[in-house]
Amino acid sequence: MTPQELEVIFRKISNFDKLLGLNFTMDSEGRITYSLEVAKEHLSSPKTCHGGVLAAMMDCVLGLSVLAHSVTLDKLCSTVEFKTNFITPANLGDTLIGVAELDYVGNSLVVCNGTITCKESQRVVAKGMGTFNLYPLSKKELEKWS
Repeated sequence: MTPQELEVIFRKISNFDKLLGLNFTMDSEGRITYSLEVAKEHLSSPKTCHGGVLAAMMDCVLGLSVLAHSVTLDKLCSTVEFKTNFITPANLGDTLIGVAELDYVGNSLVVCNGTITCKESQRVVAKGMGTFNLYPLSKKELEKWS
């Protein structure tokens, strides 16, 4: 499967992304960029985004970045662990941008790091790192996605 084929399928099944208001773009290399405009539904105080929203966004940024690579190997991935460091607050109305890069790709594990920044101020909001397990992409699994 190509990253572009994954993009078509993932747009259909990414219900959690839609629930949170997350949007992603994928370039021709399979690199992922997530964005989120902080709305009142994302707040934990009158002006500040809840850390759980940022952690969920980080898991999406890391996970889909690894998935875009793993499908080229006919594999899927699942999160083994991830951490998020909250650097500066995200505020109501901020547009958040999340990107990631793969640090290590083995036969069964991938380590990835990511950054969420505020588009308007360019300040770093969060940094994250995750480990992902790779497993074979079966036809049965692919049929569930389609």
